[in-house]
Amino acid sequence: MRREGDFISINEWLLPLSWIYSIVVRFRNRMFDLGILKSHTYKIPVIAVGNITVGGAGKTPHVEHLVRLFQDKIQVAVLSRGYKRKTRGYVLADADSTVRDIGDEPYQMLRKFPKAYVAVDKKRNNGIVRLTTDEATNNVDVILLDDAYQHRYVKPGINILLIDYHRLIIYDRMLPAGRLREPSKGKQRADMVIITKCPKDLKPMEFRVLTRALNLFPYQDLFFTTLEYGRLEPLFPDEASPVASAEKPLAEIPAETSVLLLTGIASPQQMIDDLEPHCKSITPLTFGDHHYFKAKDIRRINEAFEALPEPRMIITTEKDAARLYEVEGLSDDVRKNLFALPIRIKFMLDQEENFNHKILSYVQKNSRNSILVKTKDDIKPKDSNHSGERPRRISFRDN
Repeated sequence: MRREGDFISINEWLLPLSWIYSIVVRFRNRMFDLGILKSHTYKIPVIAVGNITVGGAGKTPHVEHLVRLFQDKIQVAVLSRGYKRKTRGYVLADADSTVRDIGDEPYQMLRKFPKAYVAVDKKRNNGIVRLTTDEATNNVDVILLDDAYQHRYVKPGINILLIDYHRLIIYDRMLPAGRLREPSKGKQRADMVIITKCPKDLKPMEFRVLTRALNLFPYQDLFFTTLEYGRLEPLFPDEASPVASAEKPLAEIPAETSVLLLTGIASPQQMIDDLEPHCKSITPLTFGDHHYFKAKDIRRINEAFEALPEPRMIITTEKDAARLYEVEGLSDDVRKNLFALPIRIKFMLDQEENFNHKILSYVQKNSRNSILVKTKDDIKPKDSNHSGERPRRISFRDN
């Protein structure tokens, strides 16, 4: 079993460059702290989710948890940068949007949550203004900023910092020697800190050690989450073979199956470790994070799958699936046996109720157009709007 910090490797020879980069980042943060560079607040609840390391810390499944928390209660919007999209400026996704229009993670959100507004804009302030003022979206009640912890031009009401259990920031170093995008001191801006991708068998003593090691302030809440995998979903169910045409849990994979694990994510090792008990062998085929598959990549996929002994299947992530839906050249055999593996988060130590309560309470106290503000003594009309007195920013520092 891999333990905390075990995915970290430091390029010692690059430490002088890390020192220079650290000076630049500290200077920028100081400019915001002094108010020379301005952070903007908004009349609508804004929740930011992000990290301070390069690579995946599980942002998408945590944002998805928040969308599920809100979607049946209020109108939620997800605003992302839209990394590696082929468009510019503000784009509001619709049924005709493609992964090239908005990026793979927003496209994944769009497919899973059709009732949510999904928008992309590199300039998050502009995106928030468009979401709250454009006629198509001005009924929005809460905005979730995906991967925006370091986007300090917006001052969210709740700032959620994600830290990968396998890449703890207390052991890491600044870019380019390590993976940190800013010094670990940046964790002080967080209202909530979540240690993600924790092993399911963590002992009580390990939770206490991690809590002490992070050394958070009293106003900061610490949570622990682990990954849970859903049922494998065929990417092309209309073309799938009878055996591969239905969703299935990992436990139902025949033990003799050879798996080609196709990933274009930052940290595939956790998936490899989790899949190993369920199949005969795993052949990783890895690409860079957010990789757009070209003709030569498709040939590699076809050839790698053909080389596996039967029975065989391909498993990929939902994020990679978003980029595979529209590619051409996949062999018929690949299309018939290609599955996406959904991921959800699960809070540990029975913390989910507490987390959800804090999030909903913040939105309730700051929303003026939400059923969440309805109480026994204060029933707001359904057609109320966001205009009026500006609500104060609720921070857990106030509690």
